[in-house]
Amino acid sequence: MRYAIYFAPPADDRLLLTASRWLGRDAFTSGALAWTETSALERQQQMALTAEPRRYGFHGTLKAPFELEAGRSEADLIAAFDEFAAEIEAFEIPEITLDQIGPFFALVPNAPSASLQNLAEQAVRRFEPFRAPLSEADIARRNPDKLTQRQRDNLVAWGYPYVFEEFQFHLTLTGPVPDEMRSVMRETLEAAFEPFIGRPLNISTVALFIEPQRGAPFTVHSLLPLGSASARKIA
Repeated sequence: MRYAIYFAPPADDRLLLTASRWLGRDAFTSGALAWTETSALERQQQMALTAEPRRYGFHGTLKAPFELEAGRSEADLIAAFDEFAAEIEAFEIPEITLDQIGPFFALVPNAPSASLQNLAEQAVRRFEPFRAPLSEADIARRNPDKLTQRQRDNLVAWGYPYVFEEFQFHLTLTGPVPDEMRSVMRETLEAAFEPFIGRPLNISTVALFIEPQRGAPFTVHSLLPLGSASARKIA
């Protein structure tokens, strides 16, 4: 079992519903969905190019997936998650845009956000006591030879290379896209997410995701509103 602390919109949010249809899966229900029809991509192409983010569900990473440290229980983690959400106020990213990060596409803030940086830093630090150390195999999966020294240090110290000054918030929409398909993919995504690109994104909820076993789809265990633990929702 692995756990992760992610940003995710509520289950009935328009962006979440649009992204879930694009990916072909809803992490709240773990149910397969009919893909968004596109004229530029064949169904099999879209299935292949969204396979990786489909398993994780639509999200923005705050604390990357981790196994529980020995002596820590799921109940302990849930209690800490309740406290974490209650202590941080909701905020708004003024504008999100579509961007290419290496070979994949994602929705990202169009400008740095101190509130978002703080949320991610707090998540990394607050849940670190619950994280079991990475195995050698886990470290190898991150291809450390391709990371900078700072990123390698982060991987060992915090279980994820892209924390603190290396953090870049992103809502992943594809896996790696071949060079020859990137223009078509960008146009397809711009059309599919046109209602959200160039508009604000409310960061008003955080989610606890679970992976029952390695390689299984991640699902939403619980979603909490920032600033109050009184309206806790269990998926």
